[in-house]
Amino acid sequence: MAVKLTPYLVMNGNASEAIAFYERALDAKVLFKQTFGELPENAGLSFPAETKDRILHASIQIGESTLMLSDTSPDQSVQPGNQMAICLSTHDKEQSQRFFEALQQDGTVRMPLQETFFSPAYGILTDKFGITWQIHTEGQHK
Repeated sequence: MAVKLTPYLVMNGNASEAIAFYERALDAKVLFKQTFGELPENAGLSFPAETKDRILHASIQIGESTLMLSDTSPDQSVQPGNQMAICLSTHDKEQSQRFFEALQQDGTVRMPLQETFFSPAYGILTDKFGITWQIHTEGQHK
């Protein structure tokens, strides 16, 4: 069973600044970075024009560890308790489904587990302890 846990930081419009800071301060290397403006047109999502330079998703390597980051869209805000999540990644949709169903017990689903342009099964929930989880299935999708 290949399961990977990665810290995921949600920034309030300053993820690019944070990435540059971590590059300098921690010798971080950018593995992936995509802005809202670079979102594929067939993704079925739309965001206000002022978000085009915000980070939709980024992944940086610090030593042997990976850290993921993104910005909120202007209609969302960062508050204590939602600035950090744990991204749980698998290669198996059924395993992702089991994890999602188990973690949602007495919790709150923020985005149902579903196929997205970047994952065959991705969802977000907050468990009964107030911990936000992003369940991400790696691999091919439509």
